[in-house]
Amino acid sequence: MQGSALINVMTGAARKAARGLLRDFGEVENLQVSKKGPGDFVTAADHRVEKVLVQELKKARPDYGFLLEEGGIIEGADPTVQFVIDPLDGTTNFLHSIPHFAISIGVVKDGEPWAGVIYQPLTDEMFWAEKGKGCFVNERRLRVSARRKMDESVLTTGIPHQGRPEHAKFLRQLKLAMANTAGIRRFGAASLDLAYVAAGRCEGFWEMGLQPWDIAAGIIMVREAGGYVSDLDGSNNMLASGNIIAANDQLHVPLTAMLRSVE
Repeated sequence: MQGSALINVMTGAARKAARGLLRDFGEVENLQVSKKGPGDFVTAADHRVEKVLVQELKKARPDYGFLLEEGGIIEGADPTVQFVIDPLDGTTNFLHSIPHFAISIGVVKDGEPWAGVIYQPLTDEMFWAEKGKGCFVNERRLRVSARRKMDESVLTTGIPHQGRPEHAKFLRQLKLAMANTAGIRRFGAASLDLAYVAAGRCEGFWEMGLQPWDIAAGIIMVREAGGYVSDLDGSNNMLASGNIIAANDQLHVPLTAMLRSVE
């Protein structure tokens, strides 16, 4: 893989951490039949992956800070740059032995997504991007879909579950999207949804109430693949608000207009 030194560090850390994750996934499949259930085991798997990632990344970039899903904030000597990590995006899928989950590592520089790696270990797809250098999966350059019409597009989204707000608003958004597109998909891992927009596998993605570690790596991928990413109100505030629309260059404007029309 011909990435920069930073990308090579990130992909190396993701591959090393993924070895344990693959073993744990096999164990979860066995735990499904036990009375105790796999919940505690998966929480431990999250922490194990995060520990490996922090060790590997800190070794190579000792001055960078960290924003971690499990471990919170680790201050770095350089306050302008931070690794933003989700060690297991798609935890519910993992918990239920659904083979769709990823390790997501973003780099945020001066508050802006700068580089990202999203690794799907079961398919061995390593998505990676760095500002100004393009977006790739393994060795292949990625470009967003060229579809221009909403009625030909497939969108991905996240459906708010128990304990999450905005159920009624989401249903109104979904109703509009269903009426105007070729299909909606709900895969259950926001990082991979964004990687799939970058890869042209779907035309757009939207979700509300996400965390920075869900989207930091994916934002730079969509942008480097020629797409657009914004908050639902059209601003660049996604990391703070957790609300995001990502789409190809043809459909970002109509998709944003459609979703903003929902009160």
